[in-house]
Amino acid sequence: MLSKKTKYAIKALVVMGKNMDKPPMQISKIAELEKIPKKFLEQILLDLRNAGYLYSKKGAGGGYSLNKDPKEIFLVSIMRITDGPIAMVPCASLNFYHRCDECHQEHTCGIRDVFIEVRDASLKILSETSIHDIITRETTLISSD
Repeated sequence: MLSKKTKYAIKALVVMGKNMDKPPMQISKIAELEKIPKKFLEQILLDLRNAGYLYSKKGAGGGYSLNKDPKEIFLVSIMRITDGPIAMVPCASLNFYHRCDECHQEHTCGIRDVFIEVRDASLKILSETSIHDIITRETTLISSD
């Protein structure tokens, strides 16, 4: 299940992507628009800034803005920053691999084999879907409503 942290990170990136041509956005404005608890959002935006996805400006007219084009911000990266592994079991993870304690022979484990397929399918979609794609989808869904 997608964590609130990841969902809020994506929502914040989408709203900043929609406002690319405007001054940096204040945390309170993003929190209000997207109904995200402000203190929680502060930590999320700090993580995204530290990972190089956001630029922050202090003082009057300050706030956060995207440091990259929305077409270059992929969901897979955001999920890894906010939640860690994409795989549902540690033995199927590419970047956060850990052998399962109860596993006798990993190479013959049917559970692991299935969840490697799930991981690969998820990675394909998440690696190809950008913040720009989410913005485009929202625009399409709104116009077809």
